[in-house]
Amino acid sequence: MVNCYGQWKPVVAMIGINLALAIVNVLLKLTLDKGVHNLVVVTYRQSISCVLLTPIAFFWERKSRHELTAPLICHLFFSALIGVTFAQYMFLLGLQYTSATYSSAFINMVPVNTYLLALPFGLERVSIRSKGGRAKILGALICIGGALSLTLYKGMPLTNQHSHATAEIENHDYILSAEKKRVRWALGSVFLAAGCMLWASWFLIQAKIGKSYPFQYSSTAILSFFGVIQSAILTLLTERSINMSMWVLKGKLEILSVTYAGAVGSGLTYVGMSWCVKQKGPLFTSAFTPLIQIFVAMFDFLTLHEQIYVGSVVGSVLVIVGMYVLLWGKSNDAKEIVVKQTPAAEEGADVP
Repeated sequence: MVNCYGQWKPVVAMIGINLALAIVNVLLKLTLDKGVHNLVVVTYRQSISCVLLTPIAFFWERKSRHELTAPLICHLFFSALIGVTFAQYMFLLGLQYTSATYSSAFINMVPVNTYLLALPFGLERVSIRSKGGRAKILGALICIGGALSLTLYKGMPLTNQHSHATAEIENHDYILSAEKKRVRWALGSVFLAAGCMLWASWFLIQAKIGKSYPFQYSSTAILSFFGVIQSAILTLLTERSINMSMWVLKGKLEILSVTYAGAVGSGLTYVGMSWCVKQKGPLFTSAFTPLIQIFVAMFDFLTLHEQIYVGSVVGSVLVIVGMYVLLWGKSNDAKEIVVKQTPAAEEGADVP
């Protein structure tokens, strides 16, 4: 019973984490639409995460925590820069130019990006001769095709949120703004693709950090601290004139969104993902990302009444199918390795 609970614990944790991240995406989309600066969101988000996790890390891990070394601090700094500051900045830019459902569809590319980035570092292997190796290559190609479909093809809306009369009235304005929307949609796709690549890189960096410093609360608190400093500096570099009013959160929605995103979205979910990476590896952890899109699509359609397009559905299906083909190939490769090693182990046992 205990063994069964231990096996399902990472699965339940990842489902909860992705549900929390879906709520974060919907709330942040509403916040960005109200004009809140994306880097202000990142800075406040990491500040709340740091304030929440620092006392927990201090009391929970004070007896077992290792001393921080200079190389480890450098790894944590770059982990924060890539997986927190730049990744969140790029994703929020993409979210600002597109929709929450569409942005979440891009997150499905994270497992494939993680796999492709792991290949040159020797963390993943592929053999064309094996069935699993061919499946991994096929899965990666299907995912890339899905990502291209998401980026280049929008298609017709599958939901009709307006009446026929309203559509006729708005038709002229729609034609005038269509080109502008396409440009913003394409630009948002580029930002989302960059953010997903950075997030995939973070999984690999975090896997390395987890081996030398396996303290999720402490490492996440340090990541959040570095993220605050980095995002504040990035704000100063990207904004020519700093207006202090941009740092003021005026409405209840903005305060709620940033607080929830910091406490849950950046704090507890990063702790949970770090723990899952340590338990099951980066590919297992990133494999649950399609759940974010499913949850967001439900929230978008039921509460925000967002349009769902053919291109998004086709691209999302391709990405998800390709991702699980890749994961099947990885699982099949692991079984083949076990089968090959078992006879060798049994042979060795007979040797006196």
